[in-house]
Amino acid sequence: MIIQFICRAILLGVPLLYGSTGEIVTEKSGHLNLGIPGIMYVGAISGVVGSFLYENSCGNDIANMNPFLAVFIPLICAIIGAVLMGLIYSVLTVTLHANQNVTGLAITTLGIGLGNFLGASLINITKSELPSIALTKTSSFFTTKLPFADKLGWVGELLFSHDFLTYFAIIIAVVTAFVLKRTRIGLNLRSVGENPATADAAGINVSRYRYVATCIGSAIAGLGGLQYVMAYANGVWSNNAFGDRGWMAIALVIFALWNPSVAIIGSFVFGALCNANNYIPGLGTETQELFKMLPYLVTIIVLVIVSARKKREHQPPAHLGLPYFREER
Repeated sequence: MIIQFICRAILLGVPLLYGSTGEIVTEKSGHLNLGIPGIMYVGAISGVVGSFLYENSCGNDIANMNPFLAVFIPLICAIIGAVLMGLIYSVLTVTLHANQNVTGLAITTLGIGLGNFLGASLINITKSELPSIALTKTSSFFTTKLPFADKLGWVGELLFSHDFLTYFAIIIAVVTAFVLKRTRIGLNLRSVGENPATADAAGINVSRYRYVATCIGSAIAGLGGLQYVMAYANGVWSNNAFGDRGWMAIALVIFALWNPSVAIIGSFVFGALCNANNYIPGLGTETQELFKMLPYLVTIIVLVIVSARKKREHQPPAHLGLPYFREER
């Protein structure tokens, strides 16, 4: 039961890890992208659309499906959809200097509306009696376990029984942490977020770094939406079923203190907190709802502690959320 609980926590936490890692990359450039929930939603529905078209082109027969294409097409569609949303945000905030908070909320609203529209359109095409669309054939390729997992008992179940996007999320977080701390690109990106005027004076193209960071961060977050549909929901798309995972990913950024490596542990902690109510017997509906707020409560506690300690390395980028006008340099 303990192993099952841990595996379930990891499964619940992986979309949050993708979203938080993408948001950390964006925030390190000085941009607060509150559009992450909408971007994850668009990444999910874009992958669903790509998968739906490929399954239909194969006659809905898994024997005719190429495993590589069955995985690659949803992946590339999710990335493209998420990057386009990130590009819209970048044009509005970097080029046009629009308010980042308002723009992010607008991107979230747009993303959810677009996802629901495309989802409803696919449901109408399939003439499904249920308000959902099932892509279980594609999902089976995403959730394929490592061949030796079943031979290793509980160790195999705990460490090697997850979908490949789970391992990919951890790799991306570790690589992101290394790039931010150990490379010149990471140093330049952090300098843009801390003091863009100084970075500009040193010859760093502030606008380029912010564009690239936002688009890369959006692409990573979009993969979180796809992982949720293909691994957690087993390929079943239902409008508005994504819940508040996008907002939890943003909360995880604060919990992780803007460190992708800490976000790995934090995402699994959030997943455990979200799933704890299912493993405690005798809880009423009201108590279960209280348990669902635990990730946000923990984030508030961490935020209070960090603010009280006032350690610079645990603070957000100094220029986070502020537009940069080169003429004022």
